[in-house]
Amino acid sequence: MQQLAQHQHHHHHHNPKPPVSRSSSWIRRSPPPSPPHKKLWGGGGVGCGRSKYVCRLVPLLVLTVYSIFTVVRIPNSSLVVTTTDSERVERPREDVEAFKTHLPSNQNSLEAREETRSPASLPCSAHINGEAGGGQAAESVLCCDRSHYRSDVCYLRGDVRTDPSTSSVLLYNAPRGSAPEKVRPYTRKFEDSIMSTIDEVTIVPVDAGNGTGDAVGGNSLRRRCDVRHPPGVPAVVFSTGGYTGNVYHEFSDGLIPLFITAQRFAGEVVFVVLEYHYWWLGRYGAVLEQLTNYKVVDFRYDRRVHCFSEMIVGLRIHGELVVDPKLMPNGKGIQDFQRLLHQGYSRTPSATTLASPPTVPLALAPPSRPCLRPDDHARVAKPKMVIFIRKQNRVLLNLPHIVTACRRAGFAPHVMNLRRQTQLPAIHAALASADVMVAVHGAAVTHFLFMRPGSVLLQVVPVGLDWAADAFYGKPAQQLGLEYLEYKVAPEESSLAAEYGVNSTVVQDPSVISSRGWWEMKKVYMDRQNVTVNVKRFGEVLRAARLHLKNATACVKAATAAAR
Repeated sequence: MQQLAQHQHHHHHHNPKPPVSRSSSWIRRSPPPSPPHKKLWGGGGVGCGRSKYVCRLVPLLVLTVYSIFTVVRIPNSSLVVTTTDSERVERPREDVEAFKTHLPSNQNSLEAREETRSPASLPCSAHINGEAGGGQAAESVLCCDRSHYRSDVCYLRGDVRTDPSTSSVLLYNAPRGSAPEKVRPYTRKFEDSIMSTIDEVTIVPVDAGNGTGDAVGGNSLRRRCDVRHPPGVPAVVFSTGGYTGNVYHEFSDGLIPLFITAQRFAGEVVFVVLEYHYWWLGRYGAVLEQLTNYKVVDFRYDRRVHCFSEMIVGLRIHGELVVDPKLMPNGKGIQDFQRLLHQGYSRTPSATTLASPPTVPLALAPPSRPCLRPDDHARVAKPKMVIFIRKQNRVLLNLPHIVTACRRAGFAPHVMNLRRQTQLPAIHAALASADVMVAVHGAAVTHFLFMRPGSVLLQVVPVGLDWAADAFYGKPAQQLGLEYLEYKVAPEESSLAAEYGVNSTVVQDPSVISSRGWWEMKKVYMDRQNVTVNVKRFGEVLRAARLHLKNATACVKAATAAAR
């Protein structure tokens, strides 16, 4: 503290100065007198004897005059505008502001362009989402949005041509300074192992000056258009590789992101597909027909050059089985995607389907309305329940007892054994008219998307799968308007108890295994586990589902009566 006080003492200027001799070096001295042989103003001498500051005032006066002259000339200076000739605009006021704030004038110029929202300064997401407008027909755009952890999406506008021989897309007359971009158009960017299997698309900007630029293969000639698509009909490029083949991923990673990206075009869009599968088109053709009026282009095997005026490479994604209205330029949500599914898989003829929603049972009211009255005991049909079963893992080992319990709880249970060849219209028909869906956690739960708002999804959650069950299906089902219920499997109900012991770490603390990574967790809790449900405890969840449906049915009746 004493040293610190001494240090502060020596740095405070208000402290009294110690007595020093005149020879101290830090004392400022007056200039020495002029030599006696020098004259002040005349006699051929240049001395400063008359005033000791004359020699200093003269150069200061000259410097001041020069500085004023320089400041006056700044607005006309050619150094302040660094944009290209086509962008060069006189902005004397901005230049003065730049001088005052010590910022280059070209930064002020960029801010001005953002205020006028020219296409060059808009964020790429504005072009992808359709918020940027069409712009000038001759003005090309090439940009990429790589900000999302799930997907990269690039946007092109201008003379866009496919080059399937090199898995490339060429943009002729590209904006000056554009660089090639590489995109793997699949929505699991965070997962390196699967992304490495996705075909890569190279976007090549071709210089406007000489018609060549960085064209792949060194060909200086423009690719001749074999198929010229109408102006205003863009292309959306995406991959059906990766986890395609698993119904959950087909919806979450593919169809829903495709809806998010392409629905704003109202059918006037062409789908260009990498790693195209004919079975995929056969399975989901009814959905694709609701999104595009044109044939799908197989990017790998269609060797023709397709020409477009606009293209999006990659798909937008909001999360797991979700469409976030706040992120949609037109406010659409998952209910709009479900309406599209109903239109595609309804048995109503397509001409009628496009004009109006399909004929499905009356949507149930939300469960938050306690409309049930004591006298509501009229005889009604038993609620329809669809039970999905599995054959390889996560099997319901006591299925007959479960079906009996459902029947005793007042339901009409129907068991569905889904196979790969099961047609989606058949699944849609079963669930669109169902009141309750029961399924063990797995990809088949994805079919809750076919169910009416107000109906019940009852998910049986095996040991170690709590988080996945809620994140992948529970929350999305609630966003769709379903009543979501869980039956959490107890340790003694899991087959893992017999394999590892009911008190083992595997059964009692699944976080230990989960901390080793997804694949380790999947190997133990998804691939090697079956379930024997405690029927008595399961009955409590069935009663909760039944009570919800009674409330919802009473609300519908009350609303119908009030409408009359």
